Amino acid sequence: MHELHRTLAAEWEAGRTAALATVVRTFDSAPRPPGAQMLVTGDGAVVGSVSGGCVEGAVYEQALDCIAGSGPVLASFGVSDGDAFAVGLTCGGTMEVFIEALPPAQSAVLGPAHAAVGSGLGTGIATIIEHPDPERLGRKLVVLPEGVLGSLGSPRADQAAADDAAGLIAGGRSGVLTYGPDGERLGTGMSVFVSAFAPPPRLLVFGAVDFASALSRLGAFLGYQVTICDARPVFATERRFPDAAQVVAAWPHVYYQEQLDAGLIDARCVVCVLTHDPRFDVPLLAAVLGGPAVAYVGAMGSRRTHRERLQRLAEAGISAEELAVLHSPIGLDLGARTPEETAVSIAAEFIGKAWGGSGIPLRLLDERIHHQERPLTARMDQPLPPAQVQTPGRRTGLR
Repeated sequence: MHELHRTLAAEWEAGRTAALATVVRTFDSAPRPPGAQMLVTGDGAVVGSVSGGCVEGAVYEQALDCIAGSGPVLASFGVSDGDAFAVGLTCGGTMEVFIEALPPAQSAVLGPAHAAVGSGLGTGIATIIEHPDPERLGRKLVVLPEGVLGSLGSPRADQAAADDAAGLIAGGRSGVLTYGPDGERLGTGMSVFVSAFAPPPRLLVFGAVDFASALSRLGAFLGYQVTICDARPVFATERRFPDAAQVVAAWPHVYYQEQLDAGLIDARCVVCVLTHDPRFDVPLLAAVLGGPAVAYVGAMGSRRTHRERLQRLAEAGISAEELAVLHSPIGLDLGARTPEETAVSIAAEFIGKAWGGSGIPLRLLDERIHHQERPLTARMDQPLPPAQVQTPGRRTGLR
């Protein structure tokens, strides 16, 4: 995403208009999630992807039309049995893509948003993708930590979208918000897509062991901000964990509580306890399980160690409901032996937990491959209404 922003900034600096295609809705087995983007530069170069190859050609042609002045378009791409290899999604899904021109004048609003994203700050870009008035298509409101830039066309719409976008940003989720034409809640007629850019989710690994080193490498590869924490300074060194964003020598439960008090633990955080030493993991797990919900918490150890750990945690006042959240022994049954294989087993489990996966081989299932996005964990002032399909402006459909 940063490459896309840098390329767009270079186009603006050169005085050229680019076109941006954004996946805004998906149904069934679409290959890319909402928020996936592809940029087409003024000289026809491409950065990013909206489908992994299925519909890129058609999107590219429409992007060139937008650069030439045709106006924004909400395009729908799908597939039927008769045209599986025509323009469409051969995977069987349906996706809606909003394609718009971004002239240099947009840099006044989008430039600060891209700078905030590059700095790791939570940012949202709200864009009108459907509206009865075609002139309002493509209008933008940028939601920054310090305030908003731009406008969707009315103070009422700006206030509603800013409030709801904050919830999406907090959850790290992009999505469509639906309002009345002037921003009326629970109304229909205006659809606003929010591209949410949240700081990377955290992966907290407790225990400076070989398994932690492998999990640190894999976690960084998956896009997590990895922290290694161990009470033993001789083991908790940056040299041993070069892929971690932070290596901390501190008692695990003390460090975790400090992070919690500082507001640095959120619902996307993954906690992996690899110490399998009751001196460290019992007070730590009591703090994690007894505190605000996180995305995943797992602990390493044998089944015997797990049973003894559960008893100690119960004695520490952790309820049966809180204990049920704990994944222990940690990881999926892959037959893993090496630290690297064990790291894959652990990562597979917290990825499955995040997206509602079963862990069963896909060949044994007759269900959709791509799961729907998780429900938002962040509170929003109003629930997200169901997506409403209108027919404003130009809209194309390739089925």
